Amino acid sequence: MNQTEHLTQQPMDMNDSPAIAPSSKNPTNASLIPQSGSETCATCGGESSNTAPPSYIYALGKVGWRFPKQSVEKEFAQATGRTETAGQTDREAVHTVLTQRQNRYLVRQLCWVLTIEGLETYILAPRDPADLDLLVEAVRPAPSPLDVDIVIGIRGPIAPPELCNGLMVPIVVFDQIYSFDRSALIQNIPRPETIAANQFTQTCEEVFDRIMQMADNAGATDEHRALNYLVVRYPAIYAIASEAYGRSCSLTAVEVLPSRLNSTRKIFNVIFAFTNRSTDVREKYFVRVDVTEEFPFLVTKMSPYYDR
Repeated sequence: MNQTEHLTQQPMDMNDSPAIAPSSKNPTNASLIPQSGSETCATCGGESSNTAPPSYIYALGKVGWRFPKQSVEKEFAQATGRTETAGQTDREAVHTVLTQRQNRYLVRQLCWVLTIEGLETYILAPRDPADLDLLVEAVRPAPSPLDVDIVIGIRGPIAPPELCNGLMVPIVVFDQIYSFDRSALIQNIPRPETIAANQFTQTCEEVFDRIMQMADNAGATDEHRALNYLVVRYPAIYAIASEAYGRSCSLTAVEVLPSRLNSTRKIFNVIFAFTNRSTDVREKYFVRVDVTEEFPFLVTKMSPYYDR
């Protein structure tokens, strides 16, 4: 099944339904896989669960792989030689090798990495070995600069240098990976009838790119997790931006602040500020997101925001 087919199965809606459907396949180094699904930070975060809560990740980037050892590289080359790849590009050949069942052992041996804004940020390990398929799906036979992978999981310790050929970045034990491309995501966002298709597409592209390019957004802080969740799961942010552009307003700020409703849970207000290009009058809209646990969720829908 291709990526667009995944997207069209679970369309975004104006409430809280997914913008994209999960890719159901993923690989990772066997030595990183927890022994059961009940591990806390004692396994994933390098500290006792009694002293530190889990550090959750909701990151947008691109999944790739590298050889952890020369022996694995040589074995991969031999497997490629045994596989029929005539007429295929190098990326198509890699995809063909990884997707064949007899090469499953290679998928476990590779080092899987999430790159964010060109920087290798996390080493990925599935909590469940069955999720190796999610990693394989992220290796597109025809990659595009618009490809995006969302990784949801728990951040662990810094990897030792021998684990991934000298790469020392945090290990993330993931529970889900969504793989899609920006165009497919935008095509799946419901367009308000009052907004022209071309205008809406351009708005969605700009808003998505601006959030993706926010400085140091590695999806590790509560603020960035809330924002990354909204950009792929809540289409109202694109509709409100399109309407503001139609009123000659510019998107001038995006803020994420703790909600006053915080008590025992972590709830954040994500505030979008628009400024009129002629009058300099500013208007704000916000949505509340709960990021207490691994999977964020919407608390209140988009509504006007008033400074206090």
